[in-house]
Amino acid sequence: MLKMYNTNLKTNKLEEIKEFKPGSWINLINPTEDEIKYICTNLNIEEDFVRYPLDLEEQARIDIEDDMTLFIIDVPIIEKNGDQKEYITIPLGLIVVRDEYFITVSIKENKIIQDFEKGKIKGMYTFKKTRFILQIFYLNAVYYLDSLKKINREAESTVVLLHKSMKNRELIHLLSLENSLVYITTSLKANELVMEKTLKGKHIKLYEEDEEILEDALIENRQAIEMSKIYSDILSGTMDAYASIISNNLNVVMKFLASVTILISLPTLVASLWGMNVGVPFGGQLYGFFVVMGISITVSVMAFLWLKRKDMI
Repeated sequence: MLKMYNTNLKTNKLEEIKEFKPGSWINLINPTEDEIKYICTNLNIEEDFVRYPLDLEEQARIDIEDDMTLFIIDVPIIEKNGDQKEYITIPLGLIVVRDEYFITVSIKENKIIQDFEKGKIKGMYTFKKTRFILQIFYLNAVYYLDSLKKINREAESTVVLLHKSMKNRELIHLLSLENSLVYITTSLKANELVMEKTLKGKHIKLYEEDEEILEDALIENRQAIEMSKIYSDILSGTMDAYASIISNNLNVVMKFLASVTILISLPTLVASLWGMNVGVPFGGQLYGFFVVMGISITVSVMAFLWLKRKDMI
């Protein structure tokens, strides 16, 4: 999908345009081959710069070539997996072309770009490329914090369900959330490196107001890193605790079953001995059955009391 936008200076609103115009914003979401070639041919840029952010494994970084600068950062998105949510990160490419055009490239829709398209961000102008980039940095860090809060709430609600009934579904969900926190932490650290390099002012010119936005973005990003570490440690400890509880419950069940097996086998042994086809005591007596039953019950009671004293039942 290819869309182009430009800020109308009379209304200060974002407008969609149909042709290339200096100072405009070009947004590519999972572009086709024809769209990539169309952009690269008309703007005279390398196709690799557009293709890099379309690789889900691409690392966050800054790349400079001639009069083009590429920023790649990781952004959080939420995907549906059946009736559960998955928190993942994808690359988002920010390309500045000859200080005339600003291009964003992503393989999937994300809330950051959608907010800019809907005009929700104040002080956003397509021709102010440096500020545009830094606003994306800041909004990205804010959405990471929001995703982390959602993950924490989901983990807490899942733990509540585990208190009532330990099912594989809840445990698998906790494991999925733990994996998401690992990916998020890694992406946040990579984004921090990109922002710190940007703060040095070697890749794009920074103005005083822009530096404040970038510093705020760094603060939010570092807070997200700390939150991610805390939530990850808590979730890891919770998983370990429930693994120990499950193991202990299994031991209790096995101990109980072993005790029941002993209690059942003893009277069976007594009955088997008197059921042999040989002469046995009380074999010809009328009260022999009751004697055998009495012995069986006595042995069972003694075994029960012994197991009880050993805390096995």
